[in-house]
Amino acid sequence: MAIDQMKEQELADQIAHLEANLARQLPADMLQGFQGAIQTLVNDGITAHAVDVGQKAPDFSLPDQIGDTVSLHSVLQRGPAVVLFYRGEWCPYCDLTLRAYQRILPSITALGASLIAISPQTPDSTLTTVEKKELTFAVLSDVGNVVARKYGLVFVTPEAARHPGISAGNGDESWELPMPATFIVAQDGIIRLAFVDADWTHRLEPAELLKALESVVANCLKE
Repeated sequence: MAIDQMKEQELADQIAHLEANLARQLPADMLQGFQGAIQTLVNDGITAHAVDVGQKAPDFSLPDQIGDTVSLHSVLQRGPAVVLFYRGEWCPYCDLTLRAYQRILPSITALGASLIAISPQTPDSTLTTVEKKELTFAVLSDVGNVVARKYGLVFVTPEAARHPGISAGNGDESWELPMPATFIVAQDGIIRLAFVDADWTHRLEPAELLKALESVVANCLKE
C-alpha cells in the first residue's frame, strides 16, 4: 500500500473503535483498573530506560515461528530492519498493530527492509499468533524478555492489568512484559527511529513508519 493511499491515523482510528467496544463489554471497574495501571507506568517514567535514536541496537539471536534462529546482524546484512516489540497474542492492541504492519509489509520489503516482531511468548504461542493473524514476517520468541531487557523495555505488569494470557503465553509467573515499541535500525546497526510508549494503547502509525523508513533508506543511499 502506497503511503499516499494511507490514512495518517488509520491505526489510531482502529484502536478508538476497539476501545469503544471494550467500554460496552467490560465492567467499569475493570476499565478503570486498566487506566490506573497505564497511568502508573507513565508516571514511573519507564520509557527513560529504553534505547534511543543514535544508539547501537543491541544484537540478538532468537527463534522464529518455525524454530529457525534469526539474528539482527544477519538481517542487517540484507538491509535496514524494522524491529517491533509486542506484548502477546492475548493483547487486542497488539493484534491490531501486527495486522496493520502485515498490510504494509510489501512497502517495507520494497524499500529493502525486513520486519521482525518480538514478544516474550513461548515458541508454541508465537506460532499460534502467526497462524491466527496470517503473518508472513519473522515473529520471534524472546522467552524471559532477555532481548527486551537489553532494549530497556521490560516492566512488571501492575496487578490491575494482569491478563491470564500473559502467564499462559509466556510460560512463567513473572508478569514481565516489554513496552510496545518500534525501532528502525539502519544497516550500520544504529537506531534511526525509536517509538516507545508506556501507554500500551499508543502505537506507531504505519504511515509514519513508512515515511521514516523511506528517509532512512534515502539517507543511506547518499552516504
